[in-house]
Amino acid sequence: MVFTAIDRYITVSGVSWLGWYMKRKLEDSTKDVKTAQNDLLLERIKENACTEYGRRFRFEEIKGREDFVQFHPLTRYPHYEPYIERMMKGEQNVLLKDQPVIFAVTSGTSGKSSIIPMIQKQQSTFFTQGISIIYNSMRSAFPNTGSQQKDMKFFYTPRLRTSECGIPIGPNSSSPANSKRILSMYSTPKAGYDIKTEPEAMYIHLLFGLKDRNLGIIEANFASLIYAAFRSLESNWDSLVNDIELGRVSEKLDIPEDVRKELNKSMSPDPKRAEELRLARKEGVSGLANRIWPKLNFVMTADSGTFELYGNRLREIYCNGTPVYSPLYAASEGLLGINIWPRERPSRYLLAPNSMVFEFIPVANTEEDQPKTLFLDEVEVDQVYELVITNASGLYRYRFGDVVKVVGHHNTCPVIEFQYRQGQFLNVRGEKISENFFYQALSSAVQKAGVNMVDYCCTESLMVDQVSSNKSTAAPCYHVFIELEEGDSVKNQVKIDEELKALSYVYSSFRRKGSIAPMKVYIVKPGTFAELRSFMIQSTTGSPNQYKVPRVLKKPEAVKFVLDKLDACLI
Repeated sequence: MVFTAIDRYITVSGVSWLGWYMKRKLEDSTKDVKTAQNDLLLERIKENACTEYGRRFRFEEIKGREDFVQFHPLTRYPHYEPYIERMMKGEQNVLLKDQPVIFAVTSGTSGKSSIIPMIQKQQSTFFTQGISIIYNSMRSAFPNTGSQQKDMKFFYTPRLRTSECGIPIGPNSSSPANSKRILSMYSTPKAGYDIKTEPEAMYIHLLFGLKDRNLGIIEANFASLIYAAFRSLESNWDSLVNDIELGRVSEKLDIPEDVRKELNKSMSPDPKRAEELRLARKEGVSGLANRIWPKLNFVMTADSGTFELYGNRLREIYCNGTPVYSPLYAASEGLLGINIWPRERPSRYLLAPNSMVFEFIPVANTEEDQPKTLFLDEVEVDQVYELVITNASGLYRYRFGDVVKVVGHHNTCPVIEFQYRQGQFLNVRGEKISENFFYQALSSAVQKAGVNMVDYCCTESLMVDQVSSNKSTAAPCYHVFIELEEGDSVKNQVKIDEELKALSYVYSSFRRKGSIAPMKVYIVKPGTFAELRSFMIQSTTGSPNQYKVPRVLKKPEAVKFVLDKLDACLI
């Protein structure tokens, strides 16, 4: 225990010091982003000028961003597939001069998975320019955060396979496998990370988190995962508290016996803590986190875009009174932005000018194949753009699907809010209702109906027609699936259709003409979205660390799964 505490102190102190230094470098780069971006671009081009790809696109002739735009088109994933397939077979100097350390698989929960090469330099950038800076920011914003406090982090060992050339293929998100150096910072013993099934691993994370009254941070990649953990905590409360009281891991938990034996070495009977927990639960679930962990400083998790619903539910219920900090804007393609304002809402991110080269397509022009782009120093506040990136791992002028809004500047560098993923919109007549826009209408309708929504998704009537014998109306429409808190019943109509007509002139116009039929709204059975989570993880290449609820269902098997869970049809 003493050596673990020392190791944690050295780790936290070292990362914090590095973060202070890297934040100064970040500040310097934001004072002149045009120069910072041009230098980064030329560095990227020079590094890979002698590759097959670099020769094809005349990298040696590129002297600045104007040449880059002239010589290299905007790209999407299919452009890179042949190169990546060759790299996975062992060919070198094709797209990159450096060998990848992993072929990162995107989640696939909101569309088809992609495989993205990741070199060591990019992983190092993520740590130095991302992780270290957020540690510095959080220690400034939450000065009570101590190096002796542990984090309860919900993350899991992913499923990996191996390419023909021996390089791993799998999720590149934060996991025990790529965080071995800092596992001492977390409340879960190392043996807990050997559990491969999510429900059992989550139980162990909760068990050792509950044991630690001094816990300082609750952490996960996404707010949906922390919300799911608190739901699991409610379901397994009696068993967890009994385990703490008796000082052992329940025999009913289906885990390998050698893992159980190792975990039991970290357990000892603690009836006092068990009684504290029972008293905390008697006051209900609102603010439960603060009563369980009186020294809890904050929750660290992504709460923007598709995770806003979960972030709001955490603030309203379990973590009422506890700050929620969304630290990074990142993807399988690498580090995109950093939130250096931990206490401010909504979460916003300073784009990282030394990590990616950024271009922006005005959202009105996103249907064009090769629209004109703007650079980091050319975007305007309050405008919405599709983001285009050039990263360290061989993606150039890459349209990876994120839509962002510029909400301000820090020095000369844009600050953005994430809006939605392209493809996650409803479009039955060319109306293109984005995920973000639909969520505004849904939230307003649910609030006016006086019900508490656990989760939701939607799809288009064409998708329903593919998997259901009950065909939709002649005109296409939206189908919406809502899960409510147990015990909630709908006394008033959930008038999403009316709210969306008020928000969108285009949708309202199609509805008036009868080109789009009235929305169909369904209530699904309690637990549906937890089951959908398990189903989607099992049927895609995604891991629990990556999972995002597909707000607009595009896969027939997912639509059928939800249709089989209907409890009631409201319209």
